[in-house]
Amino acid sequence: MLEQIKGWIERLRTGRTGGPDREHLPTPKTAGDQRLSDCRLIVLDLETTGLNASKDEVIAIGAVAISGNAIPMEDQFDLILRRPELDIRETVLIHGIGPEALTQGHETEDALLHLLEWMNGDPILAYHSAFDQRFLEKALKQTLGYTQPHTWIDVAEMLPTFFPDAKTGGPGLDNWADFFGLDVSARHHAAADAMATAELTLAVINSAQKDDVTTLKELTGKLKYYRQLKHMHRPG
Repeated sequence: MLEQIKGWIERLRTGRTGGPDREHLPTPKTAGDQRLSDCRLIVLDLETTGLNASKDEVIAIGAVAISGNAIPMEDQFDLILRRPELDIRETVLIHGIGPEALTQGHETEDALLHLLEWMNGDPILAYHSAFDQRFLEKALKQTLGYTQPHTWIDVAEMLPTFFPDAKTGGPGLDNWADFFGLDVSARHHAAADAMATAELTLAVINSAQKDDVTTLKELTGKLKYYRQLKHMHRPG
């Protein structure tokens, strides 16, 4: 996949592609009657310079696609952005991305254009998706002037919805990965975290289909119902 990305970016820079531009990008898809067994879903994770979307920035993007109840190994996205001007001293020990990597990364505009093309408007899933959504929407707006709303689904909300009795010891990604016996190769690496989240998503989809939740609309409806129940039982 990385070689495909490099080739695409090189063709874009040399003008040898009819590839994406800001005026002709895929239209985001809504959660409708797409069958979970057939539709393509994007599972995304970002590494950032901090937790505050108003002042911190995206420095790495990792994503994998789910299609046909599987994770095609050739359908993935993994890039570090070229952001040498950013101060990463406070977070480098967390994500391991240092100044040299930021200097040698891919140009942000090119990377985000290719990300949008690769995602093809498909629904985006992330663990605690509000975090990734805020950062990605900010980067897309600032860099490309792009503001189209995508469908986002929170995997951290999906898991307790379909596994309400799971004893995980906590709500974090690591807790759920341990519960399902997943081997997370490198935490706080965008691509590795996206892969772990995708594997958890497959567990949810499998459980959902056993409960006769077969479409994306039905899945998001179940999440909405879970959210309402949680709010009703919240201490007053």
